[in-house]
Parts: sequence; C-alpha cells; structure tokens
Amino acid sequence: MSITVKNLTYIYDQGMPFESRALDDVSFEIKDGDFVGLIGHTGSGKSTLIQHMNGLLKPSSGQILINGFDITEKNLNLTEIRKRVGVVFQYPEYQLFEETIEKDIAFGPSNLGLDEEEISRRVKESMKSVGLDYETYKDKSPFELSGGQKRRVAIAGVIAMEPEVLILDEPTAGLDPGGREEIFSLIKDLHDRKNITVILSSHSMDDMARLSKTLIVMNRGKVEFMGSPREVFKGNTKRLKEIGLDVPQVLELAIKLREKGFDIREDIITSEEARDEIIRVMRGRK
Repeated sequence: MSITVKNLTYIYDQGMPFESRALDDVSFEIKDGDFVGLIGHTGSGKSTLIQHMNGLLKPSSGQILINGFDITEKNLNLTEIRKRVGVVFQYPEYQLFEETIEKDIAFGPSNLGLDEEEISRRVKESMKSVGLDYETYKDKSPFELSGGQKRRVAIAGVIAMEPEVLILDEPTAGLDPGGREEIFSLIKDLHDRKNITVILSSHSMDDMARLSKTLIVMNRGKVEFMGSPREVFKGNTKRLKEIGLDVPQVLELAIKLREKGFDIREDIITSEEARDEIIRVMRGRK
C-alpha cells in the first residue's frame, strides 16, 4: 500500500494571534510494503503527521493519498480511513475497556458492520499474530495482564481491522527492555508475514537503524532527511545533534575509534557491523 503526501500543511489556531505551523509544505512518498522509521524531537511535527494519516486532523492544505485514495477529503467517512490505516498510539493499553480480551479486540471489527463469523475469525487471527493463544486468553480481563501483554492486546485490536497501513506512535513507551524487544520483534514479524506498510515512530535510534528500511527525520514541521538508515546517519551526525536527535550508539563508537586512528567504516549502524569491523581492524594490526 503506497502512500503519497503532497504539500501537507497544518496550522494550529489558524487566524489567531498564537497560530503555529505544525506541518509546513511536507511532501514524500512511501512505497508499498516499506518499513518506515519516523523520528523527530518534541515539536517536530511527527505526531501531527500521524494524526493526519488516520483522519483525526484535516490539513490546512495538501493531500495524503493511500493507493490513490485521498484520505484528506473534507467530508470523507472516517470508517473508510480506518479500513485502510490502523494507528497504535502511545500507551494504547489505556484505551482498553471491555471486560474480556476477546470483546476488546472485537470492538473495532464490530463497528465495521461485519457478521459474527467474520468478527470471530479476525479476533482469532489477530490474537495469534501477537502471540496470544485464543483459548487461554479470550475470557481473561485485559486488566489482569502485564504491561507488555496489554500492549499486545491493544495492537491486536488494530490488526483485527485488517488495515493496509499500520502506524505505531512510540509503541514501546514505558516498557522495560525485555518488553520493548518483544514489541519490536512482534512488529517486525507482522511486517514480514503480512507485507503491510509499517510506519514506526520511536526515539530509539538504535532500534530505528536496525528495523527500518526507510527513515523520515522531521524538524520544525518539515522533512529534514529521508532515505535508508545508512544514508541518513552517514555524514549527518552533526546536523542530527543540532536538531536534538541522537545517532545509533554503534555509530558513535565508530566515530570515536576513527578519531583514535582506527580505520573503521563511517556508515556502521548495527552492533553486528561494529563487531565485524572491529575484528577486521584488529586482525589487520597483528
């Protein structure tokens, strides 16, 4: 499912004394089946962009096309957008409210007017997708689960809508390292198995470098950089730090080693690459 953003602008409190331009003539394209990392400091515009992609905000000007379908039309039914774009917001478990996990996951599909058989199929498949056994968990209260399990239920509720695009806004916020890794592995597995277009917002540069095929860096309502993680991080360390962002820790290590005279590649973005480069350099010094 391809996404085209054309000249998207959004102005908060337009016409008022304190109006502010949250998105400023933003344009980019995302290919079908891509895994996109969306990064930017607080106030960069990335959360506003996400809310436009789910129809929660309408642009002051510009368009968003999902496979040619304009989701920014003024009178478009939000149900049509929800069928195409699923969004998991920060701390999605706070939105759980039904008495059982099955009922909570079934809530979205039920609002699409589907029959009971189709709703049941979607609930079972989405629970399986997030690693929750249907018979074990269907009658449990979502409030009895751990933080990571609640997050899985919330993601399953979005997956049950069978969206063509899945957007996740800081999906691991508040989780411990183990829980964070579980959720990232789940998202990667969903992308690989279903080949859906994924847009993932996160402050973890190491995870963005490891998971994403494409990075979009937002700054003051504009796209500062867009490209593969290697393209974005290589040579842009200074600028990324100027706009309040970090770079992957392994890249920081490579930079420091180069400063010490080691012939380390400048485009390292994963721990595996750093390991291989250090082994290569040490062997060459023997």
